[in-house]
Amino acid sequence: MKKAFRIKKNDDFQEVFKKGKSVANRQFVIYILQKEGQEHFRIGLSVSKKIGNAVKRNQIKRYIRQVFHELKDQVDDGKDYIIIARKPTAEMDFHEVKSSLEHVLKIGKSLKKTKP
Repeated sequence: MKKAFRIKKNDDFQEVFKKGKSVANRQFVIYILQKEGQEHFRIGLSVSKKIGNAVKRNQIKRYIRQVFHELKDQVDDGKDYIIIARKPTAEMDFHEVKSSLEHVLKIGKSLKKTKP
């Protein structure tokens, strides 16, 4: 995923936490903030040390980035997303992570309808 699609700065994270709305399921919490004048979405990732060692945390982050890469045509543009992984994600494989993220994004009304 290109750097333009990532949130790195602490100020950007704090803005999304304060002004955005949150949706959650057992595995993920997602904060969503509408950004005017932004042509694509951006994601920020937070995976706590409670979830596992660095290898496991990086694997989860790779899974999340890959899910957003696959869903980039369906995810609403012009929004910032902060994804916080919860403990159950440590035992999940890629397909479980994908279905769980799709579920949370549908709750947050951030997935466009797919054309059959």
